[in-house]
Amino acid sequence: MNFADLTSPAVGALAADPPVLLLPLGAIEPHGPHAPLNTDLLISTGVCERVAARVPVRVLPPIPYGVTRMSAAFPGAVGVEEDVLHDLIVQVCASLAAQGFPHVVIVNNHFEPGQVAAVRRAVRTLAERGVRTGHLDLTRRAVAQRLTEEFRTGSCHAGRYETSLVLADRPDLVDAEAMAGLPENHVDMPARMRAGAEDFPAMGMDRAYCGAPAEASAAEGESTFDTLAELLLETIAELVTEE
Repeated sequence: MNFADLTSPAVGALAADPPVLLLPLGAIEPHGPHAPLNTDLLISTGVCERVAARVPVRVLPPIPYGVTRMSAAFPGAVGVEEDVLHDLIVQVCASLAAQGFPHVVIVNNHFEPGQVAAVRRAVRTLAERGVRTGHLDLTRRAVAQRLTEEFRTGSCHAGRYETSLVLADRPDLVDAEAMAGLPENHVDMPARMRAGAEDFPAMGMDRAYCGAPAEASAAEGESTFDTLAELLLETIAELVTEE
């Protein structure tokens, strides 16, 4: 299912009847004292792999680095600027299109405003260049309404929503003891950002998490992955049928 596992001749043959390619995005940043730095990327890659097990798509190597200014006060935040992310997405997708792979769907699970804006701008830039790209944008209200209650509240960085997904995919990366001892920390992140908060400490996230991670479970994570997979399949179908 992984594009980069193929040989060059195999890719050349694949271009004769090109499949949809999935491009996972994430970030390397703190996710509380319990979850791994690459939580967002694990989620993006996990949903891509689940879809690839169901339909004949290929998963591209992920772009691990994202815009992470909000978490910069904590160890492990490794960020890039919006223009860097924008240019990388555009160049990767344009390169693939030039080789005969016109269908790429971007799958992003890091929702810092700068990241979301960079991804949306990349999609517009590619369209202006004649390259149509799909984008599973979970920040859209109609999409978000299909996800969990915690996700809909906006209090979900390394909380029950994200931690459940990691437990479903890589439970070995979650510090279960630390997770169990974390009290709920309700922070309406979108509202705090609209009010001018620019980083986690200013939002009241002094341990780099919000939500209720102690309530997370692998079962909820698998259920959420099922929903994310359905959303991605719909995005793929929309991209292909609009051609």
